[in-house]
Amino acid sequence: MFNRNFSVSRLPGFGAVAVFTFVMLYLPIIILVTFSFNAGVSQAQWEGFSLQWYQAAFQNDQVRDVSIRSLWLALAASGFATVLSTLAALGTTRVGRFPGQTMIYALINQPLMVPEIVTGVALLILVAFLKVQTGYTGMGYLVAAHTAFCIPFAYLPIRARLETMDITLEKAAADLYADHWQAFRYITLPLLVPGILAGFMLGFVISLDTVVITEFVKSAGQDTLPTYMLGQLRRTITPEMNAIATLFLALSLCIVTAFFVITRKRGT
Repeated sequence: MFNRNFSVSRLPGFGAVAVFTFVMLYLPIIILVTFSFNAGVSQAQWEGFSLQWYQAAFQNDQVRDVSIRSLWLALAASGFATVLSTLAALGTTRVGRFPGQTMIYALINQPLMVPEIVTGVALLILVAFLKVQTGYTGMGYLVAAHTAFCIPFAYLPIRARLETMDITLEKAAADLYADHWQAFRYITLPLLVPGILAGFMLGFVISLDTVVITEFVKSAGQDTLPTYMLGQLRRTITPEMNAIATLFLALSLCIVTAFFVITRKRGT
């Protein structure tokens, strides 16, 4: 018989496994952040506290260029992905059952199941073909690739928000002679804003952190901050890379924290 009082935390060794897991997850990050303030160049010996590597990172013109490119690419891709995900969520949750609805869910969420390397290779083949046919080698390919990759991540919180909204409010608006646009503008959209913001921020973080997709799709001179750091690590590891990674981590944490705060307000 099933024991309703059963708790996994009471199993023998659960605490030790949990502690070991957290140590393996966060100890490397703690070491990276700590040595970003190291006064020396050693990655294993502490030589005193210093902010020189942060200063070096801010004074590096290449770091500034790739950082700005990463930010506007993430903003553009997450913006497009949020708009498309909102439309897809409305089309799959605010209508009755229709043939192929389950398949549409699967197709939208499929990129979450496919290894990123497979998506990267597929996008490489497509982008290479388009470059040969059109001669265009601009940033549009990166924006399109990041948008396609971010859509499933933005779709999930938006769809979840729609499914928890009370549809009777929209029916009440229709009873008061509101047309579809008025009901959407004054009822659905205001209630959907937390989900849209959550989807946008999640897409922004995913785009900002993506290395594989960018590495396969980008042309010469189109490095983002993650691909720039990867290239530098192939040559030598310096505390400047630790400083850049720490700033990158801080930005991601701020966005994830905001995402958590917004999603907690869904029920209010």
